[in-house]
Amino acid sequence: MTHTEHLLLVEDDSGLRELLQEELEAEGYQVTACSSAEEALTPLQQAEIDLLISDLRLPGADGLSLLPPAQALSPAPAVLIITAFGSVQQAVNALQNGADDFLTKPLEIDHFLLTVKRLLENRRLRREVQRYRSIMAVEQFHGIIGQSSGMRRLFQHIRQMASADGPVLIQGESGTGKELVARAVHEESVRAGKPYMVVNCGGIPAELMESEFFGHAAGAYTGARKARAGLFQQAEGGTLMLDEIGEMPLALQAKLLRALQDGHVRPVGSDHEIQLDVRVIAATNRNLAECVEQGSFREDLFYRLETFTLEVPPLRERSDDIGYLADFFLARFNARQQRQLKGFTDAALQALLHYPFPGNVRELQNAVERAATFTQGALIELPNLPERMQAASSDPAGNSPGGPLPSLGPGQPLEQLPSLESVQRRYIHQVLDATGGNKRKAADILGITRRTLYRWIE
Repeated sequence: MTHTEHLLLVEDDSGLRELLQEELEAEGYQVTACSSAEEALTPLQQAEIDLLISDLRLPGADGLSLLPPAQALSPAPAVLIITAFGSVQQAVNALQNGADDFLTKPLEIDHFLLTVKRLLENRRLRREVQRYRSIMAVEQFHGIIGQSSGMRRLFQHIRQMASADGPVLIQGESGTGKELVARAVHEESVRAGKPYMVVNCGGIPAELMESEFFGHAAGAYTGARKARAGLFQQAEGGTLMLDEIGEMPLALQAKLLRALQDGHVRPVGSDHEIQLDVRVIAATNRNLAECVEQGSFREDLFYRLETFTLEVPPLRERSDDIGYLADFFLARFNARQQRQLKGFTDAALQALLHYPFPGNVRELQNAVERAATFTQGALIELPNLPERMQAASSDPAGNSPGGPLPSLGPGQPLEQLPSLESVQRRYIHQVLDATGGNKRKAADILGITRRTLYRWIE
């Protein structure tokens, strides 16, 4: 069995050191062995060590001296202390100072190997939990994930509009998360904690819409044996979210406008109006201004709704968020399916970053969950993605953005000077060529993250 973990073994007894190294390497671990704490400092600080195994008593500095530099690393390795039986109290002190476990000499090899395996597994689980927490916490605003400038601007507008109390119109393409935005407006407002009702205007038969929205009196129509409260009454004091408002029939639009203007509704079959306090949030993927011109949406209702308008940007205009969203959906998939997928290969991530996502965030979520379901390894690879996204991994225009960097000098015509963007693009590709396409090395040389590198390449 081959493991990817790197172990640092510090033991001054050459015979025991060689034995432990052989046993660990036979298990498939990569092992760096040292005879003193001073000698161990260099590999500890220069290589990513997953587990530090150190004797407590060493010539020179003791094993405890390695705890502070080990704990200062990010990520920090797990630590296993080995000690003679008479030094158990010192080993307990080591646990109190950050070591994960200790074993006493003479070592029982099978028990030693099981302890190593357990500590490494615990470390993997801790790192996975930390990763999930960081993903789940990344720029979430009431369940909406976004770090791009467009999303930060949207969050600010939500806060501002939540402080008012008029109706809100949310516009955006299908799959952009308009319902999440509507809920965020509700939760940011003084109505948070009060009822929040959602209705899809396109999912209710036209003949039942008025009763569904405004309720009905007993005997209002055949089958209406008892009075029934409508959605407006159920949302009293809170918020009513009307999804796909563009699907609402014109006759009902007139009654909705009256409810918005004076706060009164009249149940079907009733002679009395009911005064209600409900904030209406409407959402649509249609262009309501065009609907007004076509006569399918009332102009007066449109102007009443558009006072507070929120535009939810499509995913193609917020490509900075694609990586964060993909990580989030993968972490959620892992939690639900009890899987331990680590992430995406460079090729898979590049394909996601280049794909235009006409279905927006919903399409990305479905693609990640589908790819994760059929992935056999620890990473989602390019072939696991839908074919339409695989095709986006290559430059669609067939461009070759390389070429030598320009030589600039005095007297050169200003109109011939290249833009900063073109120079940056050429330099990035020169660095990629120099590293043989290794994006991790290229990002290190450029002093940026790989995610930023992908965005610049795009």
